[in-house]
Amino acid sequence: MPGKWVRTWQERLPEVPLTLVTVSAAEAADLLRQRDAEAGLVRLPIDRTSLSVIPLYTETPVVVAPKDHLVAAAEQVSAADLADETLLHPLDDFLTWERPPGQPALQRPATTADAIELVAAGVGLLVVPQSLARLHHRTDLIYRPVSDAPASDVGLSWLEDETTDLMEQFIGIVRGRTVNSTRGRPPTPPQPKQPRKQAANKAKARRRS
Repeated sequence: MPGKWVRTWQERLPEVPLTLVTVSAAEAADLLRQRDAEAGLVRLPIDRTSLSVIPLYTETPVVVAPKDHLVAAAEQVSAADLADETLLHPLDDFLTWERPPGQPALQRPATTADAIELVAAGVGLLVVPQSLARLHHRTDLIYRPVSDAPASDVGLSWLEDETTDLMEQFIGIVRGRTVNSTRGRPPTPPQPKQPRKQAANKAKARRRS
């Protein structure tokens, strides 16, 4: 999705550069507050202090496993299917389980990237939003949807005091507004009105000609 938004931005506002920066979910809000980025995709809920947020979509949770694991044979699994598995829960996990499935590992990995390495080493399995499984894709791993895992909501966030015309443009692109949408294009500057006397003089000039 971000790549599509960048292409649309470049088509509509080619004179304004737009650069994507990859950060962890835990870092995104602080990056905005420090003004090191103008807008960011964040995992909800977050602390909204000084931030504006609009929900965008909900991600499908998936379980990541080695290619030769039994999970690979299924199109979809449930939390009950993972009851006997060792499940990794990294410290940056944003899935809000009421009761996590499976057996907990002896230690929690610091990051999702570390957890992926442990899955590849056969230490356990990992449940994450689908985009993270794609981000950390490896040829020796597979992932399958988990039907009853908590979903992950994603939103667009920016500083409350930075709702500029350019930010409105970006919000319009993210929400899929067309270039002809009132809020999806730069505002047309008001045209100066001609004084009535001047307009009357022009009308007389046309009649004389």
